[in-house]
Amino acid sequence: NPLSEITHKRRVSALGPGGLTRERAGFEVRDVHPTHYGRVCPIETPEGPNIGLINSLSVFARTNEYGFLETPYRRVIDGKVTNEIDYLSAIEEGRYVIAQANAELDEDGVLTGDLVTCREKGETIMATPDRVQYMDVATGQVVSVAASLIPFLEHDDANRAL
Repeated sequence: NPLSEITHKRRVSALGPGGLTRERAGFEVRDVHPTHYGRVCPIETPEGPNIGLINSLSVFARTNEYGFLETPYRRVIDGKVTNEIDYLSAIEEGRYVIAQANAELDEDGVLTGDLVTCREKGETIMATPDRVQYMDVATGQVVSVAASLIPFLEHDDANRAL
């Protein structure tokens, strides 16, 4: 099964040497965290004692040379979205104002409207287009390969998606 194979190859575990044990991991460790955005899928995790400790990488996530998870963003210069892609770690991401992938653009790739929904330091904000420094590459970059195959995921009951 190709889907099963790719899912198993993109697993990330907090267990093992230097990691956590199932017994000692509390709720705060197992919960979804804002730094997981675009790096770890908030939906795909096993049920039972491993919940939140074994996760799947998001669609575009990768590890850098230091072992940190990174996710891609399109660079925005003076309100114009470029085709330059930068991979940012969660630490680097906290320094920037990042627009959602579904932000409205004109035919030249310039952000339109007075305010754009963005993320800054893990919080959702409304920012003027000139403040935006990066933009998500795709609306589906938050979820894993398997979760991205669920049709109309955004309209699905959260418990059913899980």
